[in-house]
Amino acid sequence: MPEFGPGDVVDPDEAGTDLVVVTGLSGGGRSTVARALENVGFYVVDNLPQALMLEMAELAFAAGGAARRTAMVLDVRSRAFSTDLAGAVRALKERGFSPRVVFVDADDEVLIRRFESVRRSHPLQGDGRLADGIAAERKLLAEAREHADVIIDTSHLNVNQLRRRVEELFGGEDARKLRITVLSFGFKYGLPPDADYVLDARFLPNPFWVPELREHTGLEEGVSSYVLGQEGATDFVATYAGLIAATAPGFEREGKRYLTVAIGCTGGKHRSVAITEELTSRLSGMRLSAHASHRDLGRE
Repeated sequence: MPEFGPGDVVDPDEAGTDLVVVTGLSGGGRSTVARALENVGFYVVDNLPQALMLEMAELAFAAGGAARRTAMVLDVRSRAFSTDLAGAVRALKERGFSPRVVFVDADDEVLIRRFESVRRSHPLQGDGRLADGIAAERKLLAEAREHADVIIDTSHLNVNQLRRRVEELFGGEDARKLRITVLSFGFKYGLPPDADYVLDARFLPNPFWVPELREHTGLEEGVSSYVLGQEGATDFVATYAGLIAATAPGFEREGKRYLTVAIGCTGGKHRSVAITEELTSRLSGMRLSAHASHRDLGRE
């Protein structure tokens, strides 16, 4: 078992230590994220006081084995919670660790519905309304969200979709490479708040107005061929594939591990879905770690 004293710097890369810090809004899905991390081999410590993060990381490093993949879930309800998550993460990095911070978020309206469905009060609402508690927590966690490596917005994800997203992000063989999510969405349902790039596919003719294509989706050959056969479609995909491929090494050098490229059309059913699938295929062909996700497919 490795031994080290105060001030020693560990070499977690050499030792294979993999640390994930999970935080976010109550009702956002932290528990689901924690279970999904367990499914891909992480040792999960729930409701860990922030002051013990460094000690927990050192214990995981010393223990070796399964503990080398450790996830620490921070809960605002903990009496030991501090707003200085950035400082705690900085202390881990100074010790030689490379923690990945995951922030779980959702729209206020969605959080309110979730709390009301289980008839629970918000931990910070006191004698006020649910909205007051959510607003207080959002303010408390603003800096943590700002410094997160990846933000998972669960507003439009069910439990299984959230679990799959976590497994896609953390279950691969090389979790330290830049992972690209190409996400289709419908503008009429709102912009994805976790997007790094937002691309607009509405310049292409809409298959919705083609009767034989209306009820089909961009995952099907007929719609895909129609969309990609339009003037400018393949140039659009090639241009953005080249841009992402050119910037990916820089993102990796700067320590960014997750990139979300959101592609929108009106309803998120035809054009954005077809373009998302094609762009994902192009990026994978460039040896980039990319997967497709379709936020609004099936909502109509």
